[in-house]
Amino acid sequence: MLETGLQRIRSTAHAIAIPTRFDAARGFARLSRAAVGMTLLTLGMLMLDDRMIGGEPVWLKPFKFSVSFALLFATLGLATQRLSPRWRTSWLLVSTVGASGAAFVFEMAYIGTQAARQELSHFNDTTPFHAMMYGLMGAGATVLMLTVGLVGGAVWMDRAARFAPRLRLGIALGFIATMVLTFWVAGTLAGNGGRFVGLPSADGPKLPLLGWSMEVGDLRPAHFFALHAMQILPVFGLLADRLNLSARVIWIVALLYASFTAMVFLKALQGIPLISA
Repeated sequence: MLETGLQRIRSTAHAIAIPTRFDAARGFARLSRAAVGMTLLTLGMLMLDDRMIGGEPVWLKPFKFSVSFALLFATLGLATQRLSPRWRTSWLLVSTVGASGAAFVFEMAYIGTQAARQELSHFNDTTPFHAMMYGLMGAGATVLMLTVGLVGGAVWMDRAARFAPRLRLGIALGFIATMVLTFWVAGTLAGNGGRFVGLPSADGPKLPLLGWSMEVGDLRPAHFFALHAMQILPVFGLLADRLNLSARVIWIVALLYASFTAMVFLKALQGIPLISA
């Protein structure tokens, strides 16, 4: 019965994969290159502008976001590149390129503008305008996560795609896990009004490079793990194909990874840091 249901879903999905003259893989590749360009630009600003906001350089957030966008679009591009031509050029996936590209431009423009003005972009509801813009950034993040989920679904549905079986499963599970976990974690993070659960001291201990608090609960580690399931689980799928392991291994790793992310998240909500000083 389950297999019959899956076959029906695949047949329906194939029917809506109406081709266009555009290529989603090329679109994601162009967005990734644009994000790399933004990374270089914000890195330059980070080196030239020594102003601070919230204890961090003003251009650190735009830099981090541009790196994240570059990795996101590169991963989406690699996944869609191996889809069949019908799926790769389908109106469904081509539309996700346009929607996620619009979200990317909007978010980077606003975050960059706020950095230039030495004002917060996130958790800033000091005026109705800032509250509205923060809400629109949340809408943009929703579009991006739906894009990840749709591409993961396409990888699973497209039987003509050029994927080894465990890699296909790793991509599908990883992309869908990223979507689901990020909706949960980021939704709670947005409603929390800040990234901390507790009040860290101004010079409190932090993890080197990452900057995560070692003093109070910090919601960013769970957000990080949720976002990167879409890279980590496909790697395990690739290794499983190379080592000729059972597909059950991918399911087990996916379950363990999701459980670990949930544990990190719930621990932070209790005010406990990922690693105590």
